[in-house]
Amino acid sequence: MDLSQVQLAEEFFSSEEKERIREAVVRAEKGSSGEIATMVVWASDRYREAEALGALLLAALVAVVVAVAFRHVTIWSYIPLVCLLFYPVLLLLRRFPRLKLSFAGANRVAEAVRERALVAFYQQGLYRTKEETGILVFISLLERKVWILGDRGINRKIPPGQWQSLVDELTRGLREGTAADSLCRVISRCGDELARHFPRQSDDLNELPDEIIVS
Repeated sequence: MDLSQVQLAEEFFSSEEKERIREAVVRAEKGSSGEIATMVVWASDRYREAEALGALLLAALVAVVVAVAFRHVTIWSYIPLVCLLFYPVLLLLRRFPRLKLSFAGANRVAEAVRERALVAFYQQGLYRTKEETGILVFISLLERKVWILGDRGINRKIPPGQWQSLVDELTRGLREGTAADSLCRVISRCGDELARHFPRQSDDLNELPDEIIVS
């Protein structure tokens, strides 16, 4: 992952917002044996194929406009012009990465976020909690998408689809610029749901970090 992208993810929430999120996790975990982890990444994938396709198509389009404007449309002028424009357009897409998502396609983007969330779930050790009650709230900023993943113990009692309303709420928060408030509400509602199915035990330990994870 590019260090600049890690920095973008690191700076997405202010210090005050990060502390509010940490406190929300602490409160949510007090009533259950569940373990809630929150994570934010800048992007779930580089979408290199989308960069290449977008650069080619946009270069070809600009080349057509230039050729028509100068009334000099021949195959011998058009192809070199496309090649000449390809790399500048590629750099433009890398400079403004949200543009390339249009060339990736909705299914490709959704799958990339899902896979990145699954990788994060295992990398952060959420599958190692004592009662298999780890839950990850995963945010991918570039795509403005959210995944909520529960471990096996949670999925035996709470269907994964039940988290969809929380995913929708946090996604709206990302789009409307109220991500921190939405995330705190989602964490609280996760805690309520976990408390119903997994009451806190007297020997319960805090097995996962309460601070938001940035990657």
